[in-house]
Amino acid sequence: MQPTVQELLSSAQEIKQEILADRRTIHQNPEVGTHLPATKAYVMKRLIELGYEPQELCESGIVATITGKDTGRCMLLRADMDALRIQEQTGLPFQSENGSMHACGHDMHTAMLLGAAKLLRNYQKQINGTVKLVFQPDEEGFTGAKSMLQAGVLNNPKPQIGLALHVNSGTPSGLILCGRGTFMAGCTLFRIAVHGVGCHGAMPETGVDPLNIAAHIYLSLQELISREISAKQPAVVTIGHMQGGQAPNIIPQSAILEGTIRTFDRDLTARIMQRIETIAKCTAQAFRGSAEVTELASAPPLVNDPDLVNQMADFAQQLVGEQAVYRLDEGGMGSEDFASYTYELPCAYLLLGAGTPNENPLYGKPMHNEKVVFNEDVLPLGAALHTWCALNWLSQ
Repeated sequence: MQPTVQELLSSAQEIKQEILADRRTIHQNPEVGTHLPATKAYVMKRLIELGYEPQELCESGIVATITGKDTGRCMLLRADMDALRIQEQTGLPFQSENGSMHACGHDMHTAMLLGAAKLLRNYQKQINGTVKLVFQPDEEGFTGAKSMLQAGVLNNPKPQIGLALHVNSGTPSGLILCGRGTFMAGCTLFRIAVHGVGCHGAMPETGVDPLNIAAHIYLSLQELISREISAKQPAVVTIGHMQGGQAPNIIPQSAILEGTIRTFDRDLTARIMQRIETIAKCTAQAFRGSAEVTELASAPPLVNDPDLVNQMADFAQQLVGEQAVYRLDEGGMGSEDFASYTYELPCAYLLLGAGTPNENPLYGKPMHNEKVVFNEDVLPLGAALHTWCALNWLSQ
């Protein structure tokens, strides 16, 4: 027989210290991007200790499976492992000191899925099929999911559905947000390289100032959303990085602008990208310089399967009660590379509240903030939610 809700929640609480230790070890040693040697080694070590045979499917991409009764049914559970290039300022005893930080909670996700791996091992006889555990790199750079898919993560065995959890700062602890349909925006990262002619700052007429060109491009891009996109179509263009020059009295040779486009429509994103290229090139030409636009990476809009989300929400209600599960049909402008999975198989991407300032003044800072602190008390719940959803879905 499957465990009862009370039994599963109790089992999750019993391993809370293990989950905490996993989370804090990973948090204190964050790694960024596609190459996560220490994180990969730690996760694989922990999976082996739990009796799994993990495989590195692609660079720092780990897959492990567990089968109870082999029914041919398979469910994929995914966690991301990469961090951000942010100098942490939380003051936590296990604060990172290496210039990177798990400011988006990926350490929480990895720890919760490791917790689920242990719970599933405890209830292996009750698994009516196979659970595929996926730990991926570079969610932040939008290459991780694509790399895993290209490496065959949906093969041997082939999952019929996928589930991912993401902690959410600013949402009450333990509240589970279940978004149906297009739940998160697609995101395209781009770079504009502006080329001019360097010269002495006292004689600007002898050169072509790329900083001046970059400033005009930046201002022109602000008109895209307000004057070219319908107010009924959500869209955001943000320039988050501008760089050029090294001395106050020298006009440099070049300048860089980097930013993102976020929409719920891939065709609209393509149109905005085309306009950015036109604006950049024509503005640069008008000031006697040149510019080129490059797409750095992208993730499509994340489209949750409505029926599957409702099903996962039903399972979640069994765990935490109806008052702690919120279903919604409107998404936010944040992006997530789990979106790539949602075009390959029915998926549910759920948010798990990880604290508000009303609960604790430390909680509730924005995601990607150098002082964001997540409520670790939700870790056992995340592990239990992974496990409960898998056991119940596979038993249908």
